[in-house]
Amino acid sequence: MEEDKDQQNRAWDTCREVPVIEDEHTPWKLIKLLKVIVLLLVALLVFGLALCSKTSFLLLVTLANEGTQVLSSEQKPVALLCIGCSLIASSVLLLLKSLWKVCYNSSKLPRKKTIAMVLFFEFLVSVGAAILTIVAMPHLDIVTNVTILNGVAVLSTLLQLTAQCKAKEKKQYLLPSISAFLLILLGYILFIVLYIMKDPTDLKMLTWVGLAVGASFLVSFNWWENYFKVISKDSSSVFLKDICKDTTRCQNILHILTSVLRIVVTACVLGAYVHLAKMDWDIVTSIPSRETRVIVIIIGVQLISSALCHRLAVAGCKMHALRRCFILPLYLASLAVMALLVIPVIVYYQQYRVGQNGTASINFTSYCHVVVDGTNRNLNGSVFPQLVLDVTHTLCFLDMSKITDIGLLTGSAVAWWLGLVLATVHLWNLNVNRIQRTQDMFVRRLYEGAFIEQSLLLNTRYDIQSKHKKKNFKGLDPVMLYLCATMWHETYDEMMNIIISIFRMDRYRPRTNPRFDDFSFEAHIYFDDAFEGNQVRRLNKYAKNLVEILKEVYSIFTNVDDKFFVKRHYFPDQKIITTPYGGRLVITMPHGNHIYVHFKDKDLIRHRKRWSQVMYLYYLLGWKLMAKFHARWQKGCDEKELRAEVQKEKHNTYILALDGDTDFQPAAVLLLMDRLKVYPRVGAACGRIHPTGSGPAVWFQKFEYCISHWLQKTAEHVIGCVLCSPGCFSLFRAEALMDDNVMKRYSTKAMEASHYIQYDQGEDRWLCTLLLKQGWRVEYNAASDAYTNAPEDFKELYNQRRRWGPSTMANVVDLLGSTATICKKNPSISKPFMFYQLFAMVSAVLGPATICLLTAGSLAFIFDLHSAAALVIAVIPPAIYLGLCFKLKADTQINVAAGLSIVYAFLMLVVTMTIIGSMIKDKTILTPSSIFVIGMACIYIITAILHPQEFHLVFYGFLYILCIPSAYLLLTIYTMVNMNNVSWGTREMKPAGEAAAPKAPTPQVTTQKGKSAAQRLSTWWKCCKKPSQRSEDPQLTVIQESMVPEPEQAEPLPQNTIVEDRIPEEEQSLATPAFDSLSQSWITELQELSTDMQLLEETLDEEELGFWIELQEKYLKPLPDDKERQKKIANDLRELRNKINFAFFIMNAMWLVATFTLQIFNGVFAIRLPKVTLDLVDTGEDAQIDPIAFMFILGFASSVIIQFLAMIYQRFNTLIHFVSFMDTEPKEQKPKKIKYKKGKKVFRTTTNTNLGFSADTSSTIGSASAIDSVSAISSSSTFDSGSIVDSGSEYDSTDFEEMDFNSRFYSYDLDEGTGV
Repeated sequence: MEEDKDQQNRAWDTCREVPVIEDEHTPWKLIKLLKVIVLLLVALLVFGLALCSKTSFLLLVTLANEGTQVLSSEQKPVALLCIGCSLIASSVLLLLKSLWKVCYNSSKLPRKKTIAMVLFFEFLVSVGAAILTIVAMPHLDIVTNVTILNGVAVLSTLLQLTAQCKAKEKKQYLLPSISAFLLILLGYILFIVLYIMKDPTDLKMLTWVGLAVGASFLVSFNWWENYFKVISKDSSSVFLKDICKDTTRCQNILHILTSVLRIVVTACVLGAYVHLAKMDWDIVTSIPSRETRVIVIIIGVQLISSALCHRLAVAGCKMHALRRCFILPLYLASLAVMALLVIPVIVYYQQYRVGQNGTASINFTSYCHVVVDGTNRNLNGSVFPQLVLDVTHTLCFLDMSKITDIGLLTGSAVAWWLGLVLATVHLWNLNVNRIQRTQDMFVRRLYEGAFIEQSLLLNTRYDIQSKHKKKNFKGLDPVMLYLCATMWHETYDEMMNIIISIFRMDRYRPRTNPRFDDFSFEAHIYFDDAFEGNQVRRLNKYAKNLVEILKEVYSIFTNVDDKFFVKRHYFPDQKIITTPYGGRLVITMPHGNHIYVHFKDKDLIRHRKRWSQVMYLYYLLGWKLMAKFHARWQKGCDEKELRAEVQKEKHNTYILALDGDTDFQPAAVLLLMDRLKVYPRVGAACGRIHPTGSGPAVWFQKFEYCISHWLQKTAEHVIGCVLCSPGCFSLFRAEALMDDNVMKRYSTKAMEASHYIQYDQGEDRWLCTLLLKQGWRVEYNAASDAYTNAPEDFKELYNQRRRWGPSTMANVVDLLGSTATICKKNPSISKPFMFYQLFAMVSAVLGPATICLLTAGSLAFIFDLHSAAALVIAVIPPAIYLGLCFKLKADTQINVAAGLSIVYAFLMLVVTMTIIGSMIKDKTILTPSSIFVIGMACIYIITAILHPQEFHLVFYGFLYILCIPSAYLLLTIYTMVNMNNVSWGTREMKPAGEAAAPKAPTPQVTTQKGKSAAQRLSTWWKCCKKPSQRSEDPQLTVIQESMVPEPEQAEPLPQNTIVEDRIPEEEQSLATPAFDSLSQSWITELQELSTDMQLLEETLDEEELGFWIELQEKYLKPLPDDKERQKKIANDLRELRNKINFAFFIMNAMWLVATFTLQIFNGVFAIRLPKVTLDLVDTGEDAQIDPIAFMFILGFASSVIIQFLAMIYQRFNTLIHFVSFMDTEPKEQKPKKIKYKKGKKVFRTTTNTNLGFSADTSSTIGSASAIDSVSAISSSSTFDSGSIVDSGSEYDSTDFEEMDFNSRFYSYDLDEGTGV
């Protein structure tokens, strides 16, 4: 920094070193091209699948026609059975899905009146659909069959009219609804006239026509819920409102009942019709192979295309491509089906005429008589011509030479199609949010395979729209976001990363720009142990670096030079405040948002990451969010109103937990916010964490993070809940944090040995455990990327994992022990998911034994040893290392592990070659072990291909394979033996100020201690109110809780036990500075340091001052030294370590002994599988596998397959989210060009405006946008997915963030989407 200051005086040294602030990781041009390709592909697929679904269904209807010949008259029940399967396929899927949810989640029972009403309408729809498609349509022509399904919108148009007439807004779509009803009615009239005119005496045909009209009207009841909900909103009827609430609240039970009813009704109608038509069901079992093949292909295409069309249509809506990928393709599908079925008929007819030399006497009627219905049709050739002739047969009753018949047929078809278009024209202006929930877009989960496009269009949510409502649509409520970072001993470059990220957010969502109202934010940085010195407290070098970085980044983002050669930055006045916990620096960023830097003095307030989180939780949620409502309640405001406002504000307040070295783009934050905005039960969401750094340790972690994110975290997200949302980059909802047994319990001080492991070694995982127990969902968003530094040193990596391992085990065991309670309370967690976690835990516990078995296998192959002897040899090195770990110091243990890791790396290289060698030796890859290895490799490669931006990380997998013994054997042993060491392990160093031990003062008696506490409270109060006055009070004492290694105490053998170390009482008087000296020294020093940024000293108001004093007294007061308690905790930790280690290693020993025994008696217990070549020829040899190993491999392979399938599903959803984000996020303005005149830059200054935030209740913040600054940057996150792991900082494993809400209020509507 001094060099930069001197640089201003050097005319020849004008070049600068500026850190990168733009997004370097995301290939935006490629992603924009990908977005266009994806949207085009989805639109084509929706269109094509709808075309296949409708065409195949109509072919089944045609095959059921009495006069068609592809299926003989005796085989017609087969076609009817396939039609019935098309009708109930979606009901079966919905039944299975609902049963799953009911079995593993709590479902409420609906009222009897709700059940009766829903079943009544469903009965009508089921009867109508079955009669229309099974009974009536096989007797109608193909053109009518294509378009009569559009007539099922008739009741929807009537309900639209009713809903709009009851609405108070000015109706925008009233005329289209009226026109749609009249057109559909006209279609039915023309249809009836056409068939009656042909033969008024044909009673059978009149019956089919009547059934078709009546059944299509019954089918139109299918979407009554869509309009019922809209009508009930404007109705005063309690009955209607209760029914509406029940249908939403009890969906699972109602879906089970309606699905069963639909299946039963369809089966009854089908059985009754086949019996009345005197058909025989026995023919179903004796269909010839040719007809069976035709039927299977048609019904297979119909079922698959219907399901895929529904899924992709929903995806198109979620991608905010409602018009391009949903409405337009479905509109065109009906026309395309008509063309696909009618054009071949015309072509074949014309070809026949040409073949007859254009004989004038040949017309369509004679063509039907001679060719279509002739008895000389060859049914053994190609199927397509026969299907065309069967389709032609349905039109033979018409006289195509008469313009009347053609006109009536065409008129009814056009009227029905236009009626459907006008009935759904409101969808063109439907407002939806990106990745909006399916239940918010579609009223029913059920799709109709028989008429896929009509069911999708009419099932889409109906809203009363008006020009005024459309103009003012804002979608989801704006939210208040708090960026909360915890710092300690981060390096200059690490702190630079997060400060640049915060300034990016300022440019991305300027506070002074009213165009962006989706969220506002504040940034809070909590700096632990920021002060040094005994008598005079000053900021340490890390805190000073942060202040310098703030100035440097500010100048980078404003980029203002007063003169061409002289570097000079202009900063607005900022604030500095003395607080009871240390100090606060308030920075106003160029675009009006604020950064609050809280400097913590460990002699005044409890330090470490979890307590920093407790500090900002109670400050932002307890003080800033709740205190203002409490004040209004005391003034007599309505409690019900206040409760609703508090609930809304808690729901729309988010905290982004960050580490002090996290680097992220604004879009990554918005992608996380989408999950919390759209899904109200999501309490936390985490992104893809990318480790940064260089060296073998980092390369190992890069691949480890990939596997964790690609497979493990993704599987948790899909089949259950993410168990750990890391503290380096996670978003939390205030409502979830403030729930019972979450924030309050998170503030609990560790009192038992197990608490130190579960509470303080992995705060992020423990917090997620509390959220999961309260029923909140924790999610993973693979599109949201963040970067954090990873340990580059072997020792630091081992110490980091020494913290993570026991914490992970403790929290997972806690969850598994509460399986029954969690499954009842949390709808996202089921017992199968908990069983999956149990298997993962058992696999992790048996990891050391598994590595020993792997090593033994390679030794047996290389040295031609017996398997039992090789196993004994393989167990010796880890057993020796285990014994040494109980005797040696921690650093020595790590050094030994480093040496053994090198040896094992060479051994793993041999193991890899051994597996390949065994395949070559056996001349086959079809052995269980070979299939397993090759299968795993294929899964990982395919997974990497689906993450194209991270594919290069696969090459680190070779290093990962070599390090498997170090990671899963040696590291596990080190972690378990050093479980009683509860120090942080990373970034720990002694401050310079602590090098010399203070002299021991005269001990205070009890009376003096009480007097000192009273003086301290009085001094804080006075000084915070009047910081300009200097108090002469004596120094006051506080005690800081910390954790230091116990080996510093005299012990014969180091046990690596870390216990609490509090400042001894006799040292408190020297260790604790007087408040007067504190405020005078560090403020003056900081003001002198910040010469080009003026720091104005301000004070806290009395209410906030009182809050901090009470908070420190209740939760954050440093605790006095207690030697006896330290010894007790040390002994308890050691005892807990011994108990867990005994159970852990005895399980591994039993696994090894069981395997050893089976290998000795290999011939008795082994599972023998024949070896075959690649041509599946038996080699005559058998592969022998012991049962335990086989079951373990089978279980592991099953879990990996589950993870792989979950990954594919999640990649699809990630693609949807990313495309929708790019298509909906407001575009940012380009930077304004700065004008130069005569060598000087012209800039405009804005007057200071009052931009007070409720975050600082002492005073408003003077916005100081002194420069016409650069506009927002285009930033976003990368597309790739992954799992979450924290960085190597002291605050690596904690995932927390503080939340605070702005004083302004927003409209609250969870179920609405944002229209951009």
